[in-house]
Amino acid sequence: QVQLVESGGGLVQAGGSLRLSCATSGGTFSSYAIGWFRQAPGKEREFVAALTWSGSSIYYEDSVKGRFTISRDNAKNTVYLQMNTLKPEDTAVYYCAARRPGIATTPGQYAYWGQGTQVTVSS
Repeated sequence: QVQLVESGGGLVQAGGSLRLSCATSGGTFSSYAIGWFRQAPGKEREFVAALTWSGSSIYYEDSVKGRFTISRDNAKNTVYLQMNTLKPEDTAVYYCAARRPGIATTPGQYAYWGQGTQVTVSS
């Protein structure tokens, strides 16, 4: 059974950085795409970034381009989201999700989800 576990959230000042981790297990992820989503209070869950496990495709939402970097460590079965130059509007619960095949940008297209990790950016 596919399992995803996020970690690395926390409280940071505007302009700071955090690195989120998504540890994966229970599947052969070479055929999967892993996405990061976020959901702020009162708002819908939105796409942030995604990659195919092979690394052949990476995609970012426009507001995080140049600030966030998605990557993976095959040996650790972990996907990371490095977040730099954080802004108060980045405050949300961040989720990782898995689907196959290929990247998608809508939450309904992902079959597996982690429990989420809170990111709070103070101004």
